Amino acid sequence: MKSREIFEEIRSQKDQIFGLRMRLTLIVAAELIVCILLSFGAEMLMKNVLTSEWRLPLAIAALVLGLIICFGITGAISNWFFYPIKQLGKAMEKVADGDFSVRLQTKSRLKEIREVYSGFNMMTHELGSIEIIQSDFVSNVSHEFKTPINAVEGYAMLLQDCDNLSEEEKKYVDGIIVSTRRLSTLIGGILLLSKIENLSIPTDQTEFSLDEQIRRSIVGMENLWEEKDIEIDADLESIRYYGNEKLMLHVWDNLLGNAIKFSPRSDTIIIRLKNELERIVFTVEDHGEGISEEAKRHIFEKFYQADSSHKQEGNGLGLALVSRIMTLEGGEIYAENIDGGCKFTVKLKRKRE
Repeated sequence: MKSREIFEEIRSQKDQIFGLRMRLTLIVAAELIVCILLSFGAEMLMKNVLTSEWRLPLAIAALVLGLIICFGITGAISNWFFYPIKQLGKAMEKVADGDFSVRLQTKSRLKEIREVYSGFNMMTHELGSIEIIQSDFVSNVSHEFKTPINAVEGYAMLLQDCDNLSEEEKKYVDGIIVSTRRLSTLIGGILLLSKIENLSIPTDQTEFSLDEQIRRSIVGMENLWEEKDIEIDADLESIRYYGNEKLMLHVWDNLLGNAIKFSPRSDTIIIRLKNELERIVFTVEDHGEGISEEAKRHIFEKFYQADSSHKQEGNGLGLALVSRIMTLEGGEIYAENIDGGCKFTVKLKRKRE
């Protein structure tokens, strides 16, 4: 069954939910009538049996007791009725976050709830299947593109070494090499993202020096920040971390690369690594234009690029990779604007081997 058809099926079940609400309303109305009748009966009994001095206090007590019983029964019924709806709401939030593995137990005594839960489970199953097909397709296509692109780059590099090329021909060859390298980077990012999206737990974990890894990342990009005459202000505490060393290197490379890309010339990038209680906190600050509130809601999505002026320099996969790696490592990442720039913060849990 197609996802659209399943959505329509769930939408068509609104009448069943409305019927349940009407049923609850009738039950509450019946309870109120019973309470009124009980209060009236108690009042009649007191008029005929009790003396006048006891009638008013006992009437008030009977009314209060009746209301307590009524509200108690109503509360219990409301909780019984709304609990499965709350569960459905929580499950739908997980689906909105991209978790299509969520399932609801179809054991409710209410037929309408069972049918809604069953439709929801069918929907998540179909969405999960579509996601797997899409992921496999992207991965397979990327693999197929990788070899010919590498071949084109290799041939272009051979042409680049020829001495009999005109200046215009050299310009074209240089353009081919730049474009193929960008495509290779994009394909590599897609394959890595596809790989880690299919992981539920981090693999290849080892203990390593986090501060030394970040220093290697800084040194590895020296040509980029020196080209823009950028100064790196790094204060890194000595910290040992247990995790996937290769994946964590992608995090630092991406965040530092973005800071360099968006920093103005002759600026300073501030990098900090500190121990804070049970957390390891890494921050990188640049003094670029910052990130709009709209962009902050989407920067960790695949292929999203907030600044159109830098689209030629990236592919929109970097922060999506970082976000997924943080999920695997049990950490978190967020961005915030500071005075005259942007600050990315990474928080990692202290893990033991």
